[in-house]
Order: sequence, then structure tokens, then C-alpha cells
Amino acid sequence: MKTGNQQFMTEVVQGWGKLPEGKSFGYTHGIVVDQQDNVYVLHTGHENVTVFNQSGEYLRSWSAAGIADGAHGFYLHVEQGEEFLYLTDVNLGTVIKTTLKGEIVLQIQPPQLPDVYNEEKKYKPTDLAVAPNGDIYVTDGYGQHWIHRYSASGEYITSFGGTGNEPGKFKCPHGISVKLDGEEPQLYVADRGNFRIQVVDLEGNHIKFITNDMDMPCSFYFTGDYMLFPDLHSRVTVFDAKDDTLVAHLGEDQQAYKQQGWPNLAKDYYRDDRFSSPHGVCADSNGDVYVAEWISDGRVTKLRRV
Repeated sequence: MKTGNQQFMTEVVQGWGKLPEGKSFGYTHGIVVDQQDNVYVLHTGHENVTVFNQSGEYLRSWSAAGIADGAHGFYLHVEQGEEFLYLTDVNLGTVIKTTLKGEIVLQIQPPQLPDVYNEEKKYKPTDLAVAPNGDIYVTDGYGQHWIHRYSASGEYITSFGGTGNEPGKFKCPHGISVKLDGEEPQLYVADRGNFRIQVVDLEGNHIKFITNDMDMPCSFYFTGDYMLFPDLHSRVTVFDAKDDTLVAHLGEDQQAYKQQGWPNLAKDYYRDDRFSSPHGVCADSNGDVYVAEWISDGRVTKLRRV
């Protein structure tokens, strides 16, 4: 089964990533790949990090400390040759950094901003990214729509954003990534509630909006000449990373998100080459694409480049 177009064609690897008997997913939210092309899936169930090899064979699973049924943001970053995982929990307000085996090396404390947060107005971190200088940017996508900046050691620096649709404001800044191939690094923010991508500099100053060819972008993954992002409304979108223009939609199903009960649809609705609620995406060294969907018992798909 193929999906894409002549510029970016893929085929479904059927049966990839099966769990062993006795193990199960919760909602699958984040997905990343390490330098060995092992694939890590973050979900809301027991042992919430699950690892497969490139062929889809189950390797191991573990529970991230401080990450529970609000497991959400998932990011892998290489620092001085060593790989680390960053994870968030939207319910507990947790942001942690771990080794690939799950040992915590840093816990980032919630921002102390009494004018922004209180008992009613919660902090709910959805994603994060790391700049070239090591600064960490955390998006409060499900809370008060701010982006918080920390040093590499977890010290709070500043915040920017807040609720709105004008330049520099956000409505569910759900995902964030650093684009490195320009003259200066830029932050790409999946401003999902505003149905757009907003690009800002590392100080949080607005650069531009991108509003074409997307429908509720969730997060980003840069690979080669492409920027991949899951559109929650039932497709994965591929942009040319140089000029932010459409290359392809993968697995598009414009009826899925309109179904009653979405995202948890009847099992006979799902098709291998169609997505319902893509939430996380990454790519391995071959350019093959991995997608995690926001479904109660999880769904992970591998698309091989052809």
C-alpha cells in the first residue's frame, strides 16, 4: 500500500512494531529515533516508553519517572555525542531529561509566574526543543499558551507568548522545533489552535506565519530537505524545508476526524494506509517515516520511502 506522490512516495510496512503478549499501549503520543535507528514510542499506558528496532522487533520498555497518564511531549537530542530523551506530562506539569535507558539527569521546574498561573490556570507542558546553545524551550500548549525558556542546566530565563492570534501570541502552542539551516536558528511553533505554524526567533520575536496546506499541526521533524509534521486532522504533511511549501500529504483521510467518537473509532474503520489522528512523527537514517497516533490503545505506523 503506497501513499504520497512522485516527489515523496512511501509504502506501508504492514505489521511493523507489534508488542509482545502481555504488553499494551495507552494513547501513543510521541515517537523518536536514535542514532542506531531504534524507535522509541511514548504512550500513556504502563511502561510508557517502548523501544523497537528498525525492523519493528520489540527491544524493551520502561516507565519514565514522573510521567504518567499525561505523557505527551517526546524529544531526542544529541549533546556532545551522547543522546538524551526529553519528556513531558501535561497532567503533572513534569518536564524531565533522561538517558536512553530512562535514568533522570535533569528535571525542569514549572515557571514561577503568579500573574500567569494559579489554582485555576494550570501549567500543562506539551513539547520542548533545545537550541544550539543548549537553551531549552518548553511549550505550555494545554495550559496558558506560553513558551518558557530555560538554560541547559534547567534555570529559568524568560517567557514569551500568551493567548491570542496576533503575531507573537498562541492558541495551543502544541509542538516546537528548532530549524537550523538558515542564517540564524528559528523556532517553529505548531500553533495548533490557530490552525497555523508560527515562526519566531530564539528571543521569541515573531518572524512569520505559515498557514497554507495544514490542518491542526502537532509537532515537527526535520529530515534532509523536508519538514514533516502530523496534522491531527488525519494526515501527515511533508513540506520543502527550504521554503515551507507543500510536497505531499501522507495517509490523508478527510473523513476520519469527522466521525462520531473520533479519535477512538471502531476498529473496522482503520486502514493501514490512512491516518485518523497523527500526533507524533520522526524519520530514520533511510528517510523512512514513523507515525504515532492519538488513539486510546495506540497506533504506530512505519512508511518506507520508495
